[in-house]
Amino acid sequence: MFKRRRPAIQVKTPEQVEAMRAAGLLVGETLEVLREAVRPGITTMELDEIAERHIRSNGGVPSFKGYHGFTGTICASINEEIVHGIPARERAVQEGDIISIDCGAIVEGWHGDAAVTVPVGEITDELRTLLEVTETSLWRGLAAGKAGARLSDISHTIEAHIRSQGPYGIVEGYGGHGIGTEMHMDPLVPNHGPAGHGPELVPGMCFAIEPMVNLGTKETIELDDGWTVVTADGRRSAHFEHSFAVTPAGPRVLTALDEGREWFAKLEADAPS
Repeated sequence: MFKRRRPAIQVKTPEQVEAMRAAGLLVGETLEVLREAVRPGITTMELDEIAERHIRSNGGVPSFKGYHGFTGTICASINEEIVHGIPARERAVQEGDIISIDCGAIVEGWHGDAAVTVPVGEITDELRTLLEVTETSLWRGLAAGKAGARLSDISHTIEAHIRSQGPYGIVEGYGGHGIGTEMHMDPLVPNHGPAGHGPELVPGMCFAIEPMVNLGTKETIELDDGWTVVTADGRRSAHFEHSFAVTPAGPRVLTALDEGREWFAKLEADAPS
């Protein structure tokens, strides 16, 4: 009987992590440009074109465009669309919508990948809370990505926070992943599960962490376009993502403009004494 081998996880040198930071920073800056561009009436194709111009004019290459035939620079997923929405000229966001914008870029052969869910104008309190819960779960998961921890500690931390906030649906079958010389690498990082399992985290490992949280059930449907994933009950969903590196000094968030310092300080201040 053969023992199942765990997938190999690419471990980067400090110099390679610095190279990944260049790609991650470009992704983070692009998402900030897109966040500012979101307004009622703008189409997802207009957002896509803004993203591609910004990435290419700053020395990067969009990593989504052409990936297994995907046509966009970004994934633009509105309301009940969870992930992988295809940008289109005829799709415009409206007041009260939420839109997940997922973006990836390659710089000198290294990948960055991140996502943010943006409110369009004024949104309901229920949706604002959904965004807060999802984003906070991401940052709690990132904070758990310390050297010496187990990979599933990240998953468990994300799930525990979401469960503590209400009866949300945590999407299964989609999740985070390794990242480096490719956008999607081993291992898969689910947004749920018990702590204390999987490989030990060591400096140089890099992952993209991305909780997806629904107002209703966790059930999903993939549309006939072969990409767009929607909630089965038609209720809305939020999605946030960052890429980070495990370092001796703690997690370094490669796609955050400040590398995560503000969020980590907030989480530390909020922790029970």
